Amino acid sequence: MTYAPAHRAFYDADSHIMELPDFLKKYADPGLRDEIPEVSYSASIVTDEEVAVIMGQGGRHSDDHVAAQLALGDRLIEASKEIQALGAFEPGDRSKAMDLLGFKKQLVFATHSLRMPFSPSLKLEHRLRFGAARAHNRHMAEFCRADARLMGVGVVPLDDPDLAMAELGFVLANGLEAVWLPHRPCGDRSPGHVDFDPLWARMAEAGVPVVLHVGGAPLQLAKAWMNNGRPPTKDWLGGGENLRTKDVALLHEGPEAFLTMLVLDGVLERHPRLRGAVVELGAGWVPELLRRLDWVVKHWSRNDANLQGLTRIPSEQITQQLAFTPFVFEEVGLFIDQSNPELYLFSSDYPHIEGGRNPIGRFETALGVREETIRDKFYSENFLRIFPDERVEAMAVTLGAVTA
Repeated sequence: MTYAPAHRAFYDADSHIMELPDFLKKYADPGLRDEIPEVSYSASIVTDEEVAVIMGQGGRHSDDHVAAQLALGDRLIEASKEIQALGAFEPGDRSKAMDLLGFKKQLVFATHSLRMPFSPSLKLEHRLRFGAARAHNRHMAEFCRADARLMGVGVVPLDDPDLAMAELGFVLANGLEAVWLPHRPCGDRSPGHVDFDPLWARMAEAGVPVVLHVGGAPLQLAKAWMNNGRPPTKDWLGGGENLRTKDVALLHEGPEAFLTMLVLDGVLERHPRLRGAVVELGAGWVPELLRRLDWVVKHWSRNDANLQGLTRIPSEQITQQLAFTPFVFEEVGLFIDQSNPELYLFSSDYPHIEGGRNPIGRFETALGVREETIRDKFYSENFLRIFPDERVEAMAVTLGAVTA
């Protein structure tokens, strides 16, 4: 028996690798390895001692630990979390986890290794930023290669358009099935800048979706917003380096700004085959985004020549080309009522604790008495519109070995 009920197909739009310290170093170009730091868990609930034990076992869980995880059966998602989870960093074990979870497909994101490729606070040379992205993409491709259910997500920084195009080429050649972009200004450019049009065109042509994900821009607000003359607020994990109350309240601002540029700069209009998803950034802001962009275009197109060539209103573009994962604690049924059922995707966030111990159960509660056709869209059909199954299976056949 699997966690996901057998009567419906479940496609999971969010899961993670829990990277070991050498995740980037091991797969970096030899000339860069000394300049790429180990992956750190300092801002995590995972302890240094846990990581040390795993590394002392050759970078694997013990046989007894794996056996105990397998014994959880359909309770795996309830009790198997973070770096101790089954398949957190070992691909063979991840396949066993998928057998127990019962999901048809699962997007796989990194967790702690994106600071070098994405962080604007690191004033890195392009060779290091893009070198770290290449190391990540090699490792992610290797992790997902043996199991067609695992859909590896590559990363492409946007700080240099030419280097971004080169890295996109590497991602496509190595069978990664989505491209994670940082949701922030691209150096001194909008993501809708004409210099990025070849990137959007190549992704649309290849049928590889763009994804935005938490961690693709700084998690925390500028320090001035937190300065209220009172003691510092702890984050949701009990420390001070992860999401705090004010951070999560405004988490949507970065992805909302990024998507707004894609609409108002005409990217979705020019590339109607481009698809994308916004993952682990909430979805409660989406209905209002559609309403606001529609009235902005309606009224400002009188004076803005950039808007006068749009053949579809923004809400149509977004509904046809994008989708969003609600947090497990959000009322996705209400969001559907306020917008439409085409926009939202199921996700488990396995093995992160943020995904909850029973995400299907919580989403079922939020969907309430809404009809089965809406559930089918949420759990599978919307996913397959953004990440078509036939493309996934074709790539698994035609793209075998990982190109170094």
